[in-house]
This record gives sequence, C-alpha cells and structure tokens, in this order.
Amino acid sequence: MGPSGRLDLDMAPTPLLDDPSDLSQLRAKGADPDGLFASFAAWAEASGTTLYPAQEEALIELVSGSNVVLATPTGSGKSLVATGALYAALAGGRTSYYTAPIKALVSEKFFALCGVFGAENVGMLTGDAAVNSSAPIIACTAEVLANIALREGGESNTSADMVVMDEFHFYGDPDRGWAWQVPLLELPRAQFLLMSATLGDVTNLAEDLTRRTGRPTALVANAERPVPLFYSYATTPMHETIGELLGTKQAPIYVVHFTQASALERAQALMSVNVCTKDEKAAIADLIGAFRFSSAFGTTLSRLVRHGIGVHHAGMLPKYRRLVEQLAQAGLLKVICGTDTLGVGINVPIRTVVFSALSKYDGTRTRLLSAREFHQIAGRAGRAGYDTAGTVVVQAPEHEVENLKQFAKVADDPKKRRKLVRRKVPEGMVPWSESTMTRLVSAAPEPLTSHMRISTAMILDVVDRPGDPFIAMRRLLTENHEPRKRQLKLIREAVGIARSLLQAGVLERLDEPDHDGRRYRLTVDLPPDFALNQPLSTFALAAIELLDPESETHALDVVSVMEATLEDPRQILAAQLNKAKGEAVAQMKAEGIEYDERMALLEDVTYPKPLEELLGAAFETYLQSNPWAADVRPSPKSVVREMWERAFTFREFVSVYGLTRSEGAVLRYLSDAFKALRSGISAAARTDEVTDIVEWLGELVRQVDSSLLDEWEQLTSPDQPLDAPVSVPARPRPVTGNERAFTAMVRNSLFRRVELFARRRWYDLGQLDAESGWTAERWQDVGEQYFDEHEDVGTGPDARGPALLIVDRRPDVWRVRQILDDPAGDHDWGFDVEVDLEESDEAGTAILRLVDAGRMD
Repeated sequence: MGPSGRLDLDMAPTPLLDDPSDLSQLRAKGADPDGLFASFAAWAEASGTTLYPAQEEALIELVSGSNVVLATPTGSGKSLVATGALYAALAGGRTSYYTAPIKALVSEKFFALCGVFGAENVGMLTGDAAVNSSAPIIACTAEVLANIALREGGESNTSADMVVMDEFHFYGDPDRGWAWQVPLLELPRAQFLLMSATLGDVTNLAEDLTRRTGRPTALVANAERPVPLFYSYATTPMHETIGELLGTKQAPIYVVHFTQASALERAQALMSVNVCTKDEKAAIADLIGAFRFSSAFGTTLSRLVRHGIGVHHAGMLPKYRRLVEQLAQAGLLKVICGTDTLGVGINVPIRTVVFSALSKYDGTRTRLLSAREFHQIAGRAGRAGYDTAGTVVVQAPEHEVENLKQFAKVADDPKKRRKLVRRKVPEGMVPWSESTMTRLVSAAPEPLTSHMRISTAMILDVVDRPGDPFIAMRRLLTENHEPRKRQLKLIREAVGIARSLLQAGVLERLDEPDHDGRRYRLTVDLPPDFALNQPLSTFALAAIELLDPESETHALDVVSVMEATLEDPRQILAAQLNKAKGEAVAQMKAEGIEYDERMALLEDVTYPKPLEELLGAAFETYLQSNPWAADVRPSPKSVVREMWERAFTFREFVSVYGLTRSEGAVLRYLSDAFKALRSGISAAARTDEVTDIVEWLGELVRQVDSSLLDEWEQLTSPDQPLDAPVSVPARPRPVTGNERAFTAMVRNSLFRRVELFARRRWYDLGQLDAESGWTAERWQDVGEQYFDEHEDVGTGPDARGPALLIVDRRPDVWRVRQILDDPAGDHDWGFDVEVDLEESDEAGTAILRLVDAGRMD
C-alpha cells in the first residue's frame, strides 16, 4: 500500500484469495456478477483503496461479460481493473492471458499476480521459458499469445477465455503491431480488456470487436488523472535544471534522452553532484550485495548507482536494467538518465520527467515527437498513492539556452544587444520551442494504424492446427484491419510462402484430410522444438544441404548459414567494419601504399561474410521457385562463428570491438542466434560439433545474463516461500554445471593457444597467460625450440579432436593437456593447464592457469 492509502499492485501485491489452492468457494460466486463485483471491491477497500468511477464502470462491464477498451491516463488504476478481470475469469473457471509488450514487464506482472492469486494459479510464457504453463492465469508477451491464437484459434477455440492486453497502443507499432491484432482476429470466443493511456480514437476498433466476439464492447475513457501533471519549459542549462529539481524535493527524476550515448554521458556528468546521503549510499550498497557486474559497462554502472544515479536503455544487459528498476522501486535512486524505455509501463516510481529534447531520430529521419510518444513518456511522472502531483519539464534546446544566457549579460546595454550574434540551430537538428510543448500537451494521441504481416511461422501454425487451413488463412488475410490493397499484397505473400514450404519438402499435401481435418503434414525430420522463426528459415534448410559434411569447417558453416538468416546487428557489424578498415589501413601503410590508393582500396573492405558466394548463388536459385522471398535476402556475417573460432568470452568480444554501450544488442543477437541454432536445424545436420556449439552458446548467453530465468526458478522452487521477496538479479547457475558446454569452453580456450602458437603470435600468447607467469618471451623460447624440430603445427579437425585433448576431471580442478599436432605425428609437445572450477563459476567462464608448455614426458 502506498503512503497515502492507494493500493499499488505492482509494488506490494495483496493476496486476494483466502486459499489459492482451493478455488471451489470462488467458483461458487462465478455465476453472480453483482457478488463478484462486490467481493472484489471489498478486497480493494480492505487493502486501502476505493475504486475510481472509471474503475467501477470498467469492472461492472467486465463481470457482466462485455469487452472493455480502457483508455484512461497513466496512474488511474488500469492494473487494478485487469486484476478484477482475471478474478472474474478465475471465478468462472475460465483461462486468462495477460499480455505485455516486453519480457521485463511480463516478469513484473507475473510476480505481482502471484502475490495476488497465489503462485499455483499463475504461469508465464515468454518464448524463451515457461513457468507453470497449465495455470489458469498466464502472463505472456503479445507475440506468445498471437502464436497460441494461430495454433489454436478459430471458432472452436476454448483455450483463451479472457484476454487482457496491456499497452495496447503497440497495435500501431510497424514491426510488432501484428501480434496485438492476431488475437482479435483468431479468438472470437474470448472476452477482451484492451488497455492503454494513449489509444486515441478507437471507435472503429470497438465496433469491430463487438462484431467478431458477439459481445458488447464498452469504451471507458476520459477519466481524470488521479495525480495531476504540471508542465514547465526550462531555459536554464540542464545541470542547473536538475539541481533545482533536486533542491526542491522533486526526485526521483527521470531524464529522457533519445540516444543511449547521451543518456550515459548525462549520468556521468552528474557524478559531480552529491545526490544521496551517506545513509542512502549504504542502503544502495546493501541492496546490491554480491550482484555480479560482469562487463566493462557494469563497472561504470556500479559506480553510478552507488552514487544514486541510474542509467536505463535498451543497449544495457537486461540484468542491469532490472537492477536499476529495483533500486528505483526501493526509492534509492534520485536521478535516472535513460531513453524512452520506461515509457512502456515498467513500474518505476518517478515524480518528475525531464525531456532533454522534443525531437528524435526514428531510424529514418529526425522528427518531432508524436503526441502519443510525448504523453506515454510524460505519463510516467507522478505516482498514485505517493505523489499529489507530477512534474514534467521540457528542456529548451542548447542553442536557445545559450542565446538567452548571452542576452541576459547585455540586456541593459542597447549597443551590445545590437551586436549580439545569436547561435543558430545546429545543422540536421529539428528544433522545438515552448509552443511545441504546449501543442503536444493539448494534443490527443494519433489514431492507431494496422500493421498486419504474414510469416512462415504463422502459416505453419495455421496449417498444423485442426481444420481446413484454407478457411483459416482466408479469414486471417481478408478480415484483418488492413486496407484492401494491402490485404491483396499479404495474400500474395502467403501464397508464395506456402508454395516454398511445399517445394522445400517441409510440408506435404495429404490425399485426404486426416481425422482432425488437417490437409498437410510436416515431412522433414526435425527436432521436437524445431521452429521456422525467420523469414529465410526454409532457405536455410536447403542451403545447409549444399554444405560438404566432410569439410573440417562443416559445423561452423552450418552456423554461418543460420547467422545469414538473422537480422543484422547494426552496432556489431559497424564495429567489425571499423576494425577491419583500421587493420587494412595499418597493413597498407606498412606496405607503403599512397593515401589516394588506400582510400580506393578501403571501399572493398568489409566485415567478415563467410559463405557469401555460396549463399548468394543458392539464393538466386531459391528465388526462381520462391519469388516472394526477394525482399528478404540472406545477410552473411560472422559473430557467433568468430567468437567460437577465437574462443572469445562475451566480455572479450565486447572489448575488442568497443561495444560497451551496446552490450544488450550483442546479447540479443547471441540469444536470437542460439534460438535459431537450437530449433532451426534438421536432425541430419545436427552433428556432435554443431551440438557442442549450440550448448556452448546457450551457456555463454545464460552466464552473461540469466536474471529473469533465475528469478522464475527462485519463485517456483519448492524450497522458496511464496511470499519471499525477490532480490536483485541473482547470479546465474554455476557454469561448470553444464559439463558439455564447459568442456567446449575449455577446449576452445586451449585451441586458441594452439592457433596462436602455430602463427607464432608470442605477444598474444603472453597477453593470455601473463597471470600464469608466461610472458611473450617465455612463449617465444618454447616456440623456437618446437620449430627447430617441426615445420608447422596442425590446426585442422584432427588437431581439434578429442584424441589430442586429455582431461582429468577432479572435484575442484580439472587438469588438462592439449597435445600439438606435429607433422611427424610424434605428439610429444603440448600445453598443460589447470582449470579452477570455483573461479570459473565465479567468473561465469572457464578460468585456465597455464602450468607448463613444451616437450612432454
């Protein structure tokens, strides 16, 4: 409960059921809408809150069986209405889905709902993991519900009876909006609660929902914001603006930036301000405890948060964002500098929002914020039950602040005023002013626009469900909310994808429908968790068949095919390109190539693109029978492959390419690659080495950031009390627990030394083993002795094979010998290392200590 009596479900869940394991008494109330409403209102009142009129109206409609579109301001209690909807469904013995746009918000809602309904009645699905998936209440991402709707939807569907869709304005998102639309199309038997503070005019949407479900749809809107917002336009420099807000007790303050770099720079600049007391800093340190700051950015973040300053943006690792959120929820951060990531509903207490700008680059152009974007961010200010008012400050552009500052200096001198040279708007900047702010404050959110799309996975889901897929796809393609011209384009795409699946042999048409009415079957020998999640997944299946299974690089070539089907990680590829060009320039300078020629030659330098020619030729052939795929071409790249070949840890990869500010983007790419490799390769191509790479990659991802998985396991553990508080993100499971993945890490680290030794890279070897006392000079001495006897060192598959790797596994330490593949086959040279298991678990990666190198006894 908040300090002024308002119930806060997300911060302090209050149990709603006397005995969560026995729902019989609740089910007895299910047929009485009045009784349900009265009992829920009584629970809310006993928890310290009285329902607002808009909440009462929405709840009465919901218990009566109507759909509800809840378009009320942030802080007006939409979460409480959602809880009432789930309560009514639970009383009626119905299954409910609560969707949110991001996994972090799903996790937050999951824990809150567990506190209200009991952990046994709540489950979670995010696509990466499932917790208590048979529970009557499921928290999930919108994409997960959309896929469930596609697999199980249609007129006979009974798996989703109540659907609560939070942050429904994502319906208008160009990339993800399809996931908010599909449940509306495919779950006609469900009752819907659609919620957002920034929906705009949804009259047509409400009418469409009534037509599809046969239920009346109530639009609850225009409620008064319980915590009023006060807007101001600041013409002081940013540090003065923040200083004044801190001095007048307006913290916590969220300073909104529209680039990740500027958010971090602002946070670091505030280190000169003492924002926290000594006691508050001690409380921060106590809450952080033994949290692992496992990266270069983590070191910076640790210093900032211990000073009371947070950073929050999508480029951070999820565990770092979660830590900042939890410190803020505990009231320990006075200032958070971030992007607009907190605008999607994460429950972080904010009293004041400061806009550093009213314009942003949206990936295509720099433009002013839309009314929806402005209100979504501004709405985070002011906490119901904590604040009597929220503050929104728009910072004037720097050139305007500077002009006003210069004018103030000469305000009393007419001559100097005439000579004053005003700063101009910087080139490329879209300026804003106080009138811009005034317009946005009064403007209503723009109408939502449909963004339906068709994918391979969508068609496979529909084809695999009972019934005639033609009827299901016809409804999906012709009854969506797109204009007719766009519907025809989607139909052509769907026909093209279906043909490619048939031609690739993934689907086979049945002569007669089976007993469930299915007219196709899956033909390829695929693993149980196989999924064609990428637009070019069927192309990948065909391309892998072109690879030589006898090639020493076959496993890595399989990786490269799968990487070519993934979305390009822009930050990583730019960093690889910059590094490649830097190395090329250094080499050309060493060769004495003139400047103009160097510049011309640099045009041909690119980041690594394995199998580029093979994949290009294969795709041209593929297009002849799959012309629909022309808009999505394979994009060869080497991220996972390079990390495996060079035995990189996550931290080493980030450091080598200077990706400290984009760690989250690196992790997302590796996570997507892991899912593609785990579920997108046929059984025939899944060799032992491919499996080793998949296991290694999965464990690497988990060791970098397993915060959500560990929290879920903590909550669902039989030894964990249901009411135990969830602490800051826990450490991941011991890396040595996955022996196959850990062995791959050790083998990779040793083989990296083999390759460096073979190339006589003594300096690099010295860098690797300096802490073991093996300098470059010491390595060179051993190397010269070896090469006096042998011409080279083998680095092929035999050199990497198990015959040349001897592992003595002991409880606390592994003793490992890597034997060199010499041309004479004597196998009498190599390296001996010790692997400390405790240190490896602490670091989240294999920690090796070189014991000896040279001729072996």
